[in-house]
Amino acid sequence: MTSLVNFLEGNRASILVTVTGTKGSTPREEGAFMLVSEARCFGTIGGGALEFMAIDNARAQLKGSGQTQMDVPLGPEIGQCCGGRTILTFQQVTPDVASDLESRLAAESAAFPRVTLFGAGHVGKALAAALLPLPFQVTVVETRREELEGLPNGVETKHVAMPEALVKDLPRASAVLILTHDHALDFLIAKEALARSDLAYIGMIGSQTKRATFKNWLARETSGEVSEERLILPVGGTKVRDKRPAVIAALVAAELLTICASILTSPD
Repeated sequence: MTSLVNFLEGNRASILVTVTGTKGSTPREEGAFMLVSEARCFGTIGGGALEFMAIDNARAQLKGSGQTQMDVPLGPEIGQCCGGRTILTFQQVTPDVASDLESRLAAESAAFPRVTLFGAGHVGKALAAALLPLPFQVTVVETRREELEGLPNGVETKHVAMPEALVKDLPRASAVLILTHDHALDFLIAKEALARSDLAYIGMIGSQTKRATFKNWLARETSGEVSEERLILPVGGTKVRDKRPAVIAALVAAELLTICASILTSPD
């Protein structure tokens, strides 16, 4: 996936197209943007005829013509049926514009919920890849250094001997996914997570049998003071019964987006 920095480095002459006004039903919100160069685009303002019009105008602007603002009705005249209006602003990308855009995206990313994956096995790797383009900060924790190799760029990794010790330091409203190769380690991590009341999501891969075993273990270990009720196990729901890592990852990603919706900051 091309990053903003890579796009700007390879497309010095480009136009920033920003949604600066909306009325009624529109495909994207105010602040949504895309970058347009002579040959490439980065981001989206909603696709369809609106986006084609914006690209054509941006490329005309690169050649010295084009408009600096467009007020587009999203109706039959352009082949769209949203029914609203979108105001687009076109701006030449200068070093200052690029710097402001990078700072803005960095600030937005820093506000995304933290998702910590304990375990980088098949499901952990698939889930890291599935979550990377979504509005989350993703960290993968492993006791096995070799399993951290091959994770996609942009995923933070931590190699530690005692993963359960990291749980107490996670930011509030974090999501915890427990996917290790060792059930005993899974239980230790879950115990620490459930002892906190400020985590948005605590999930563990496994079956109803594993849940029952963990419930009994937790009751013994905490003298009944910590409950497993907030634990999501199995993760990803039960409607789709498919154990392929990529499918589990997709289901869990959807589950996280739903549960963390109240604290998500929408990216542009």
